[in-house]
Amino acid sequence: MKDEQLKEARQCTARLLELIGEDTSREGLLKTPERVARSIQQMTCGYGMDPAAVLQSALFKADYGQMVVVKDIEFYSLCEHHLLPFFGKVHIAYIPDGSIVGLSKLPRVVDIFARRLQVQEHLTMQIRQCIEDTLHPKGVMVVIEAQHLCMQMRGVEKQGAQTRTIDFSGEFTNRERREEFFSMLRS
Repeated sequence: MKDEQLKEARQCTARLLELIGEDTSREGLLKTPERVARSIQQMTCGYGMDPAAVLQSALFKADYGQMVVVKDIEFYSLCEHHLLPFFGKVHIAYIPDGSIVGLSKLPRVVDIFARRLQVQEHLTMQIRQCIEDTLHPKGVMVVIEAQHLCMQMRGVEKQGAQTRTIDFSGEFTNRERREEFFSMLRS
């Protein structure tokens, strides 16, 4: 967000606090509009980033054709329906076809997409599609396991419920390949 947008976000936050009956001049709320504006800026910074460029910055030619797995990538995102957090772990596998990527770039791609307003299903597909379009591997698989505060704090109020989404392509359409990946996740 630019300075003018931050100023407007502060004003909107102050107005929202007033609408719910709060006194924005009380000590505990004096800096809340600024804090909320800055936190929204941080939690949505993925809009200004190019995940494909991140992957392209660390592509290397390699004669490696076995599965590459990065698991337990922690993420935090905001549900686009309620602006409440959802969070959990992302697990990624890809089978190179002449190129590999620096391993730290996969969590960066996760963060870029997670730092946008999201639904878990779209997040899963966006990560897979970006890796596929940029690396052109023989296959990609993404699994996300998350908890949603919109389900825990409001609505059905179900604590501990987890949502798992899966997206895959290429060689992962083969059931045995998917099972191999799931076996690696369990170990």
